[in-house]
Amino acid sequence: MATTKPRTARKNSSKKPTKAVASKKTPALAQKTSPKILVTGGTGFLGSHVVRELISAGAKNIRVMASNSSAPLWMTEAGVETIEGSITNAMDVARALEDVVEVYHLAGRVSRDARDARAMYAVHVDGTRLLCEAAAGTHRVKTIVMASTSGTIAVTKEGDIIPDEEWPPPVNIIARWPYYASKFYQERAALEFFSGSGKRLVILNPSLLLGPSDERLSSTKVVLDFLAHKVSAIPRGGLSFVDVRDAARAFLMAMQQGAHGERYLLGGANWTFEKFFARLERLTKTRAPRLKLPPRVAATGAQVAHALFRHWNITTSLEPEAIEMADYFWYLDATKARRELGFVPRDPAETLNDTVKYVRANFLGNDAFRNED
Repeated sequence: MATTKPRTARKNSSKKPTKAVASKKTPALAQKTSPKILVTGGTGFLGSHVVRELISAGAKNIRVMASNSSAPLWMTEAGVETIEGSITNAMDVARALEDVVEVYHLAGRVSRDARDARAMYAVHVDGTRLLCEAAAGTHRVKTIVMASTSGTIAVTKEGDIIPDEEWPPPVNIIARWPYYASKFYQERAALEFFSGSGKRLVILNPSLLLGPSDERLSSTKVVLDFLAHKVSAIPRGGLSFVDVRDAARAFLMAMQQGAHGERYLLGGANWTFEKFFARLERLTKTRAPRLKLPPRVAATGAQVAHALFRHWNITTSLEPEAIEMADYFWYLDATKARRELGFVPRDPAETLNDTVKYVRANFLGNDAFRNED
């Protein structure tokens, strides 16, 4: 470029048309090849908060890929590009990755229904493979930060163990639950694909996400069920939860400083279900259930517990699989994320308070107390 300018200047007008054409192409080329950030599943609970964090951090050229092209008004007003597509469609994935350098892979499907097992496997495993293949085929993509779940690591039969990332995967436990099994194989597929690829893959494993703006009740339905008096008994197990806003911030930190091939557990509190519902009772003035499920429901069969509820004519939103899972402990140790990503979860009381406020404002009164079949 440096040698063409003097030559053009010395040779009158013969080169001027060429120079004019080049100047017109340059802005268009620069616009087409400007680096972009892709967020799959960006209109979901976690995804929307990740997009908010990116906007707050001053990120430009954010692209959201979702199963439908509708995006909330705040995204559109912020200049976020939204494209319609499925993570299970190779053409959609290739189109979404055009000019992308960083990917937040958050697309997923959550279900406790065994009939959805194949659909979850298609999204989590097949879709992730398509994304990895497409990313490997372009030199522009440098890093993928992928959302998994703490349930691929931190599930134990007793609550006296707090697993970290080195804990052996509890395959014998989670194999019976299609959602967690599909997420386990999703991690395996991504790690195997990017081994030695020269690209960076970081996996984050958040626990139950709570907080505001869960428009689809993908994670916070347990709070709505409690407020609607649909939680009829206290399981013997325990849960871990984390504020979705803190988790979203950790995803941005992982993009900047997460180590390739590493997993990071994200959790803000490890509580028994009894403590969790007691805190909700104190906060909402809604009476917590007093009935306790017998120990080792999983051993005797969750179907039996479900049948007992029906026999006692007790309304419950808990399906057999959910009853079985609640008999286990989902505690985790988030020390690694604190140390390497600067992850700092807020006071769990703030998380519960904001969750309750959002659920009450957006769902109570809208058929929330209708009994489910």
